[in-house]
Amino acid sequence: MENEKILLNVEETANYLNLGKTKTRELMKENEKIFVVKIGNRNYAHKILLDKWLLAQVRK
Repeated sequence: MENEKILLNVEETANYLNLGKTKTRELMKENEKIFVVKIGNRNYAHKILLDKWLLAQVRK
């Protein structure tokens, strides 16, 4: 069984999406009710929800 992370911080999300951190932060802010989990003052992307959102964007 793989030990894959479910919550990705901004840097990990940027690497996953091949985007810069600033663009990733903008994307997370625009979609915070869709795939972003807020813990304290930090935002994390829920990888499974992010993947579903990405698929929906491709289908548009």
